[in-house]
Amino acid sequence: MSDTQPPGWFDVLVSTIVVGLAPLRPVDVVAVARYGAEVQLTDDAVTAMTESRGHIEALAAGSTPAYGVSTGFGALANRHIPAGLRAALQRSLIRSHAASAGDDVEREVVRALMVLRLRTLATGRTGIHPQTARTLAALINAGITPIVREYGSLGCSGDLAPLSHVALALMGEGAVRDAEGVRRRAADALTAAGITPVDLAAKEGLALINGTDGMLGMLLLACHDLTELVKVADLSAAMSVEALLGTDRVFAADLQELRPQPGQQLAAANMRRLLADSPIMESHRGPDCTLVQDAYSLRCAPQVAGAARDTLTHALSVAANELDSVIDNPAVLPDGRVESNGNFHGAPVGYVLDFLAIVTADVASIAERRTDRMLDVHRSNGLPPFLAADPGVDSGHMIAHYTQAAVVSELKRLAVPASVDSIPTSAMQEDHVSMGWSAGRKLRKAVDGLRLVLAIEVLTAARALDLRAPLLPGPATGAVVAALRRTVPTVGPDRWLAPEIDAAVAAVADGTLLSAAESVTGSLS
Repeated sequence: MSDTQPPGWFDVLVSTIVVGLAPLRPVDVVAVARYGAEVQLTDDAVTAMTESRGHIEALAAGSTPAYGVSTGFGALANRHIPAGLRAALQRSLIRSHAASAGDDVEREVVRALMVLRLRTLATGRTGIHPQTARTLAALINAGITPIVREYGSLGCSGDLAPLSHVALALMGEGAVRDAEGVRRRAADALTAAGITPVDLAAKEGLALINGTDGMLGMLLLACHDLTELVKVADLSAAMSVEALLGTDRVFAADLQELRPQPGQQLAAANMRRLLADSPIMESHRGPDCTLVQDAYSLRCAPQVAGAARDTLTHALSVAANELDSVIDNPAVLPDGRVESNGNFHGAPVGYVLDFLAIVTADVASIAERRTDRMLDVHRSNGLPPFLAADPGVDSGHMIAHYTQAAVVSELKRLAVPASVDSIPTSAMQEDHVSMGWSAGRKLRKAVDGLRLVLAIEVLTAARALDLRAPLLPGPATGAVVAALRRTVPTVGPDRWLAPEIDAAVAAVADGTLLSAAESVTGSLS
């Protein structure tokens, strides 16, 4: 974890997450979303929900129009709904808004938006009935995941369509996947789990869908992954510097202190630790070395990975504020007032999702440049062309680099901001939207792409380090090479390369390579 991040951001995962008046931590959301942790509502949350529900019921019984309680929605807000139709109003809202299309959204994203919505309900500022919140918690704990599809949210008025599919399941309608991943009718899955569907009352439908929970969930999952991947970027860069007979003098603390960007300091410190005591590095320190300075992709690695860390820190600060927010419209205030607001607009989250896509593309881009350098006989300082065992007969890593380059080009396209776009909807009532959901969807693809790019750099650098024999890599990078060699053989005649790339990606994803390095260096920052 970066020292520039608030403490506790991604601590040890726990099996039960307490949801109440206090903000959730990012690790809590990841625990529920990705690792199946259960949730438990606190007594003070139930008390708060009971009190605010009383305000909504009093308002519903009165004659004063209130948005979402006794009126239609969006551009139809000027229609007063008589008391006898208000339950139908909530059901109609959910059924009509559960209109997403495209491929199914990943289970972890849906579970993230479910627990984040539960947290907002638990604040007592939405007017939800406590039993509705309990039912949502029961759905999470039973491992029932509503089917949410790719398209439908514009990131304004909340993630309406995605959250509506969750609310539809709470009503016992629509489609879900059970704990085993089997697609089922929601009614059947709830019955099998012993969960009674909810009968939505005034304001409850709106309270279930008017939040930034989908885009925030994707932000937290991406931050969780990028926190590890920026350390892998330092590792892959260090391996490339070593393999290319680069210098580590540029990473010295006194040089880095001339530019006190906090992320840069951390990245450079990591690289110093990763390259410490390397026989390969020592082999060319003397006066016979004629290299004056390395290419930017080697020399400036801490500046790029450091800027990525600083952007990630900013994104986490936005996430912290959002985790401490009540996103609903209208909101129930402590004095009982029910007021309309614009807090559902996803601009804060959408912007940082886009920032992180830019960061991801650039970290991948500089890694690809280092990979290309190791394969080019004119720039690799003595390595064979394409690191081939028998150049000409063998192609080595030539096409692995093509794959990496193709991914980097895709990441550049994914870095085009979604949040600069807006499209008016709801008869111009909702005339400016954030597109934050779209920013989250493309960031997820970008994070996967970065993982692949870094894995190919590690795979290539490990091969180059083997080719430097009898000189040996340093203890930390050598431990990484040894860990990789448990699933990927060393230099030899060309063989089917795709499984080796897959093995390297898996070793990055499950932490095998980072753990190998940290077994020597201690925890990297």
